Amino acid sequence: MGLYESLHESIRKSPIIWKGDYPYFVHSITDGVPRLEPDVLEDVLSGVNDVTDWDEVDLIIGIEAMGLPLVAPTALRMKKPMVVIRKRPYGLEGELEITQNTGYSESKLFINDVNINEKVLIIDDVVSTGGTLDSVISGIHEIGGIVSQVVVVVEKNEGMSFLKNKYPNVKFDSIVKVSMNHDKVIIG
Repeated sequence: MGLYESLHESIRKSPIIWKGDYPYFVHSITDGVPRLEPDVLEDVLSGVNDVTDWDEVDLIIGIEAMGLPLVAPTALRMKKPMVVIRKRPYGLEGELEITQNTGYSESKLFINDVNINEKVLIIDDVVSTGGTLDSVISGIHEIGGIVSQVVVVVEKNEGMSFLKNKYPNVKFDSIVKVSMNHDKVIIG
C-alpha cells in the first residue's frame, strides 16, 4: 500500500451527493459520516506528524466541529496543549469573536486561550475557499499569537493558494488534494 492509502481509498469510495449542480463527496474526516475507521484516522495523524515542525508548535488549534477528532489525538501523541475554536461564546477574558466566511455561509467563531507570541499549529479538515482559515489566522494574529503552520487533511479548489499568498510567513500543508470530475473524486 502507498502512503496514506487508507485515507485515499476512503475518499475514492466516498458517497457523492448533489447540492444543486455541484457534486459533493461526503467523508468521515470532513463531515463526520460515514463512520471514521481507525486506519483512516491513523493515516491522517501520520500525515500531520510527517509535515509538522514540532519545534515551532506551542499550541494545537482545531475548529469546531470537525477539528476535534483531528486535534485531540494529535495533542495527546505529541504532548502539546490544544484549544478548540468554538461556534458559541463563553465570555472568558481575552475571548475574540471573528466572522467565519465560507463559500456558502457566514457565521461567528470564538477564539479563547491563545497567548501573545505563542506558536500555533492549526489542524483543519478541509480547505476549499480559504475563508474560515483566513478568519482564524487573522484572529490569532490579532490576539498576538503566531500561526507557525496550518495543516489541512483535504485540499480542494483554490483556497490553499489564496492563503499561501496572503500569509507568506505561515507554512501550509495538506495531506491529500482532491477535485471533482462529475460524480467522481479525483486524488492528486
